[in-house]
Amino acid sequence: MKAVYKKVMLAGLAAVFAGAVFAGAGQSARAAEVDGPDLNWDFSLWGKPRAFTAGIEKLSALVKAKTGGKWQMTLHYGGALSKSRENLDGIAVDAFQGAMFCNFYHPQKNPALMSLTMPFLPMSDWDNNRKIRDAVYAHPAVVKELAQWNAMTYTSSYLPQYEFLGKGKPPTKLEDWKGMTVRAGGGVGQAMKVLGATPTSSSATEVYTGVQQGTMDAASFPFTYSHVAYKIHEVTEWFTANLSPGTSDCPLVFSINAYNDLPGQYKKLLENVKDEVVKTQIQAYIDIDKKNLPMLKSKLKEVRYSDETLAAFRAAAGKPVIDAWIADNQGKFDARGVIETIFKAVGKTY
Repeated sequence: MKAVYKKVMLAGLAAVFAGAVFAGAGQSARAAEVDGPDLNWDFSLWGKPRAFTAGIEKLSALVKAKTGGKWQMTLHYGGALSKSRENLDGIAVDAFQGAMFCNFYHPQKNPALMSLTMPFLPMSDWDNNRKIRDAVYAHPAVVKELAQWNAMTYTSSYLPQYEFLGKGKPPTKLEDWKGMTVRAGGGVGQAMKVLGATPTSSSATEVYTGVQQGTMDAASFPFTYSHVAYKIHEVTEWFTANLSPGTSDCPLVFSINAYNDLPGQYKKLLENVKDEVVKTQIQAYIDIDKKNLPMLKSKLKEVRYSDETLAAFRAAAGKPVIDAWIADNQGKFDARGVIETIFKAVGKTY
């Protein structure tokens, strides 16, 4: 009887085990919506995980989930693979398959993409922010210049408008900016030059020390996420709440060679999840503002400008700066066409 009982028990356990394995296999099969080869892509990033990296983090998670783990995207933070200013160089030689970079870190490498640093572009809301950046990415001048670096855009990081955090006397009037050294790149930097400030394009990781040591008076970053991510509020005394001179652009790019080597189903997967990646990226900024803004208001002096003051700033540093940029670049690429594309994307004309 004992032998028979043991046999029945073993058979039962075997059946349970087989059922569990079968169920697990079924779950794995259901999880893998897209079948394909085992693949790993490396992405070069700088800094730590933050609102700025929410999009690529979502992309990595979605690709892994939908391929049942067959396609892994490994995110390398802290400049582990490349310095932030050299990510395009790394993409050019296929040192990694994907990266993020900021256009104003190296204007000479991406002159057409610098259009997105122009002051007072019509990015009045998140929808316009997305429409404008996506339209610029599709412009032939931008496609061509990035292709020279073996790079193709996937999405933008859809940066919010810039504001300044600073140390010392708050610039409560526009003339107070005269003589100040400010971290502001591209067109935003040119706009601040109109006010008499001296712009510098220090990388994000250099700013804390610069403000702390007094080599720069104020720093512009996408507000509010970036200032707090780099702890600029710890070494500053005031912030601008509504200057909003413009922003910059930091796209997520792929190696063209790596992308072309993907099987068709993986390329389709990238396109299918893009909208969810974009929504996640934008929501990350919205969510972090709810936390950061009350904290900044409690710790720092808020500087807010009147409508008349802002109108004067726009008149002096908006179209004149954009026109000068067009004149400087029209002989190199269709600079006017890029600017016209920006305004056309949101139903306006330049």
